[in-house]
Amino acid sequence: MSLQHTERETTFRESVDIMFERAAAHLDISDGLKEKIKVCNSVYTVRFGVRLRGDIHTFVGYRAVHSEHMEPVKGGIRYAMSVDQDEVEALAALMTYKCALVQVPFGGSKGGLRINPKDWEEDELERITRRFTFELAKRDLIHPSQNVPAPDMGTGEREMAWMADQYRRMHPTDIDSLACVTGKPQSAGGIAGRVEATGRGVQYALQEFFRHDEDVRDAKLEGKLEGKRIIVQGLGNVGYHAAKFLQEEDGAIIIGVIERDGGVYDEKGINIEQLKQYINNSGGVQGYHHGMCVKEGEKLLTEDCDILIPAAIEGSIWRGNAPDVKAKLIIEAANGPITANADTILREKGVIIIPDMYANAGGVTVSYFEWVKNLSHIRFGRMQRRQDEKQKTLLLKELEGMLGKSFSPTFIEQFGKGADEIDLVRSGLDDTMRSAYQQMRKYWREVDAIEDMRTAAYYASLKDVAHSYRSLGL
Repeated sequence: MSLQHTERETTFRESVDIMFERAAAHLDISDGLKEKIKVCNSVYTVRFGVRLRGDIHTFVGYRAVHSEHMEPVKGGIRYAMSVDQDEVEALAALMTYKCALVQVPFGGSKGGLRINPKDWEEDELERITRRFTFELAKRDLIHPSQNVPAPDMGTGEREMAWMADQYRRMHPTDIDSLACVTGKPQSAGGIAGRVEATGRGVQYALQEFFRHDEDVRDAKLEGKLEGKRIIVQGLGNVGYHAAKFLQEEDGAIIIGVIERDGGVYDEKGINIEQLKQYINNSGGVQGYHHGMCVKEGEKLLTEDCDILIPAAIEGSIWRGNAPDVKAKLIIEAANGPITANADTILREKGVIIIPDMYANAGGVTVSYFEWVKNLSHIRFGRMQRRQDEKQKTLLLKELEGMLGKSFSPTFIEQFGKGADEIDLVRSGLDDTMRSAYQQMRKYWREVDAIEDMRTAAYYASLKDVAHSYRSLGL
């Protein structure tokens, strides 16, 4: 999904810096500390060769470490042809602020490999990934206590399993080797709920937004999520899960989906599960038989809707299309989907934006849970689940005796079930997203100079990071 911007627009790196400066201006800290927080501590560039298809192919990879005020540092690794130093530095900075906002005890990092995964067979990708892992791990840029990658655009459970196995081979006596990366398959030390985590976090963020009537009114909306008309850009892992949960559990209506080869629009609502299966089978949305297919899918970004969820790439909403955006509420499921210029235009239009550093923090939050699980060497819920069930069963039996009535088998099954790992992960994520929203909202509503949620999110994060640096003696 390439964007053809015909005029000079702020880059992702420039947008992050602009938004940093906007929030930092309200902080009572020295210019020197502001600069220390802003700059990226280090960037490692690696160029390595792999013999494939009878020849040696050279690949370029990066790992940026933005802030080590807390360690390990945390951040995904993406596989894309767009990967460059500016991008990984901006994403690493965003990870620092994101972790601080949701109170996850990591510094920010990010990595990438300039590659199109679709150009290579699975066995070739494995060899490339293992070599990239070797180059990073031998410099401790993959390490359970120093730098912990995760999936990002173009990578997933499969790549994380390869990385974890390669690290283990290099460090066979490290008992905590599984904690070197997160986002692994459950069979390889992963955690239940990690695949859905970012999309689930978007859902929880919207649920929390709609608990605050004042915020809903400011967005020129009313009521709850049920019946709200939503357009989603990008039906990858994040967009798919967000749309699926909002549709199936909250009663929202997904009226538009934008994909690489076009879009689908249906005012009556799109069945997300059916569309996802169609995309998986055909490779795109063209020819989908429900609703109207739109050849230039990006036009749906400016279609009338209640909520717009950009869940694809950076800079999809820019000053060229921002004036035409009709959504009342935008929640940034992707990193940097709104440029700094577009952000200004949208705020002047009165559009409420739930910023990326909060909205898509579900991934790093559940990654944190996975990291803790790997270090503790025990599945969440394993020790207490059956005890919970016994206590609930005793309570139900006592109540039945007192009331002289029996509860239905369905109620007994639902109430009496002990919390398993997926239940605890979702509970922890929900609590994290609620708490972070309330913190962000406090500065949005209580600090006179802060007029939008993005500035409030940066402000909350930078206060936390500044406090950490001061504690270290800076």
